[in-house]
Amino acid sequence: EPNKMEGTVLNIMEISSINIMEAVRIIRMAITVGLFIYSMYFLTICLFSFSPNPEYPQTDRKRRIAAVIAARNEEAVIANLVESLKRQDYPRDRYDIIVIPNNCTDNTEQEARRSGAEIFTCKRTIKSKGDVLSEFFDHILSLDENDRYDAYCIFDADNLVDEKFLDFMNRALEAGAYSAQGYRDSKNPYDSAISGSYAIYYYAVNRFFNQARSRIGLSALISGSGFMVSHELINKMGGWVTHTMTEDIELTTKCVLMDCRVHWVPDAIIYDEQPLSFEQSWMQRKRWTTGLIQGIESYFWPLTKKAFTKLSLSSFDMMMFMSALASQILYIVAIILTAVIDYELVKAGSMSPMYVFYRLSGAVALSYMFCMMMSTIAVIMAHRKPHKMRKGILFFWAFVFSWVPINLICMIKKETVWRHIDHTVAVKIDDLQADERE
Repeated sequence: EPNKMEGTVLNIMEISSINIMEAVRIIRMAITVGLFIYSMYFLTICLFSFSPNPEYPQTDRKRRIAAVIAARNEEAVIANLVESLKRQDYPRDRYDIIVIPNNCTDNTEQEARRSGAEIFTCKRTIKSKGDVLSEFFDHILSLDENDRYDAYCIFDADNLVDEKFLDFMNRALEAGAYSAQGYRDSKNPYDSAISGSYAIYYYAVNRFFNQARSRIGLSALISGSGFMVSHELINKMGGWVTHTMTEDIELTTKCVLMDCRVHWVPDAIIYDEQPLSFEQSWMQRKRWTTGLIQGIESYFWPLTKKAFTKLSLSSFDMMMFMSALASQILYIVAIILTAVIDYELVKAGSMSPMYVFYRLSGAVALSYMFCMMMSTIAVIMAHRKPHKMRKGILFFWAFVFSWVPINLICMIKKETVWRHIDHTVAVKIDDLQADERE
């Protein structure tokens, strides 16, 4: 009788084990299918990235524009930015350059004044770029109508600006744009593997995200600097009201929810300084991920509601963009479930350990080759030379996959403190563009 009972227990355990493994396989299959559909959505949109640039016709009307720069300890680079803005191919009496120093312990304000910029002084406690813009636009809205601007172009202090930037943003404004994102290029794509990876990332966003969406009437993504907002939009929003660590994604989301599509203006070019070290990159991307998580918490449900009740494709697209974090988590879960299944098969003698090793090695090699291929395509389509970008191309796989631990860490503990990254690439716009022509 005891032997019979033991046999019965063992049979029950075997059946339970089989049922559990079957459930694991079903869950893995469901996740795999879901991730495939999710990937195909973005791949389908990417097909439109080969379309011609959107055209904004020349116009005789020159709107009054403010170039707005928040600056914290930027004395090494602020003068070159102001100089590039002073050389705009745009009537000088139709735009102002306004630098907003905050929490500075260096000569940023003095350098900005010496270069010819106007200074706006913050009176509140400033913790982030969003706080700076909030105070500035509150001031703007308090002015008489005749003292306001038609539009505002937002830059970071480390940027350099192509001479046609304001002209093309004015064209977009005249074409009906409430907001618009320019082409974000890099000042230092060859300096390190990290700066090269950042440059490739922005080339990919420019081409595969913004360019593709502009073709089918979806919203471009505001990406921190080199963007324009109209006074009408600021007034409609009641000023600059952002609460997350990534005010650019939050502003994009607000525009989508208000049916104010962010236009893509690829001929309005800025050059942005990228971090050089992995430590700087890790710190910055933790802030980005925290901002994305905050954005999901605040806006995912309103986007979902509008996408399905109002059949808003732009809201659905933004919802899918915000789902990238969830897709990464599901990808990790799928890997874990695959490892569990493989372990059981190896234990049962149905699969050899070497086969598992070769399959895993092959998957890693294929993903690395795919990243190299896509980064090379992005570099070529950005009219850069792949051999000069080899550091970034070779490292891009590690750059992309390092986002996984960053995302997991931020889900446990958010990065709530804005940390300054030193900018030291003090290159002039002429030197930069001359280097591009070589």
